[in-house]
Amino acid sequence: MPKPDSLQGSLDLLVLKILSRRPRLHGYAIMSAIQGMSAEVLRVEEGSLYPALHRMEEAGWIRAEWIVKDTGRRARIYELTAGGKQQLAAEESRWQAVTSAVNRVLRMA
Repeated sequence: MPKPDSLQGSLDLLVLKILSRRPRLHGYAIMSAIQGMSAEVLRVEEGSLYPALHRMEEAGWIRAEWIVKDTGRRARIYELTAGGKQQLAAEESRWQAVTSAVNRVLRMA
C-alpha cells in the first residue's frame, strides 16, 4: 500500500486546485489544506511541496509574494495565475482520464 504522503504525480493538481479555491496561502497552509480536505489521508512533506511550488512558479502557473504577518514574521504566499488556471483545467482533465481508466480495469478484474 502506498504511503499517504506519496501523491503519485497528483501534487501539482492538488496545489493548483487549493489555490483556485483559497488564494494567497503560504506553504504550510497548503500542506494543511491538502491534509484536512483529504480527511487526513494525504500528507505532503515540505521536501516535496516547496520544490513543487518553485517549479510551478518558474512555469508561470503561480506567483509568489513575501508578506509580513501580524506577528512580524515573513511568509511567502502563493496565488494562481491565468496560466495556472489553464494548467489546472488540463491537470483535472488528465486526472479524470486516468481515474476512469483505472476504474475500468478494476471493474474488469
